[in-house]
Amino acid sequence: MSDLLRALPSIQKPHNSPGRPPAMPLTTADEGNSSSSDSSASTNDSIDTLRPSESTLPTPNPWPQYFEQELFLESNSENQHAKYHVYLTPPRDPAKGPLFICHHGAGATGMSFACFAAAVKKEMPHAGILSLEAREHGSVITSPSGEEILDFSIETLVKDTLAMIELVKQRQGWHKLPPAVFVGHSLGGAIVTRIAADGVLGAQLVGFAVLDVVEGSAIEALMHMKTYLASRPASFASVDQAINWHIRSRTIRDLESAKASVPSLMIRDGERWIWRTDLTRTQKWWEGWFTGMSGLFLRGRAAKALLLAGTDRLDKELMVGQMQGKFQLTVIPEAGHFIQEDVPEKTAHLMIEFFKRNDRSSLVLPPKVSDLLAQGKRV
Repeated sequence: MSDLLRALPSIQKPHNSPGRPPAMPLTTADEGNSSSSDSSASTNDSIDTLRPSESTLPTPNPWPQYFEQELFLESNSENQHAKYHVYLTPPRDPAKGPLFICHHGAGATGMSFACFAAAVKKEMPHAGILSLEAREHGSVITSPSGEEILDFSIETLVKDTLAMIELVKQRQGWHKLPPAVFVGHSLGGAIVTRIAADGVLGAQLVGFAVLDVVEGSAIEALMHMKTYLASRPASFASVDQAINWHIRSRTIRDLESAKASVPSLMIRDGERWIWRTDLTRTQKWWEGWFTGMSGLFLRGRAAKALLLAGTDRLDKELMVGQMQGKFQLTVIPEAGHFIQEDVPEKTAHLMIEFFKRNDRSSLVLPPKVSDLLAQGKRV
């Protein structure tokens, strides 16, 4: 979230101001080729200067390079019909895990964790990875009559997340959820935090990690998000150009990550490619996503980790919590806002070590004194 705040001055700069700095990463992995009606001319000009020849454009990487399964999970009730979309690589032994459950940020998709998933499997081959997709980010939620349901409240997003986890568990035939680490980026971090604070996953939640979001700076940044969304370009001529723009603008700093995640952000609209998710439709719920997050984070019923891309401003609650050793804080200055995409190997290693430090299933406890006495042994 620190990168988001650093980007705001360039967003607010007058359109005719000279020396416009390059775009910096914000909450969502966005940017484009053709600007929206209220975008500035300077935005279009900057995109033209970044346009490479067709022969040098990067090509997309498909999901099977990173996950074993792509699942569509249907759940119908009186109030809604849901078709959830997730990516999964099951753990080799569900009883032992670990299962890294990942939730993306606003405007991103489950493929935001693609290279992270590959890095986890490389370092810990027996681990599993489940990457979820929120409504209108890949999952589709409608009324029984087929009409869209516009509800992006944090409570609804939490319910969707828990429903996806339960449906995956049923589909895989798991008696219970494998020992899990829940990893959430930006908005996903807010969702993960609330689930951990409620304790609904019980002892199977070994720990949870929040990537590059802190309550105070997130809410401050949201005040400028509408301006950012209005100024960003609206479409691309091709998915390849979308990938290239994300790299050239440093929205995503790792080419392989961009080739994996950016195609899932786009949908075809005639001859152009537009954003899958219209974030302006979610505006009324923005502040509610992050309000109260710091307190909930500290009350989470599992081990806690906070990964930041820069020296973000911790509020008083988090500063006190850090001094008391209530959570693990890691700053990754070489990454932008999309930590898991910019440095997937490092993020994977940190999460694997986080699991190892907090997994109690492998602990060997000493025998009870009563058991020793019953065996006739002297204590």
